Amino acid sequence: MKFKEMISERPFWKSVFWLGLSFLVLYNVITMLFEYGGFEFTRFFEERTANGKLARFIIGQLIASFLYGFILSFGQFRSKEKKE
Repeated sequence: MKFKEMISERPFWKSVFWLGLSFLVLYNVITMLFEYGGFEFTRFFEERTANGKLARFIIGQLIASFLYGFILSFGQFRSKEKKE
């Protein structure tokens, strides 16, 4: 399967979405635990979005989660193709 065929499949994009979302949640929870020693959701998001950084925070999170999901999904679909 070629790259264009792979990215035109619906299961590929579902995988990108779910892997990206799981990365987003896990990354932020782990970062919060290391920085604050517990579940400090309010403090975590207030510090990240203070002083007009809300757009930067959201865009950064979305780009990072998309790239992570895309790279892992691509690897999974590529390896599945090679096995067949």
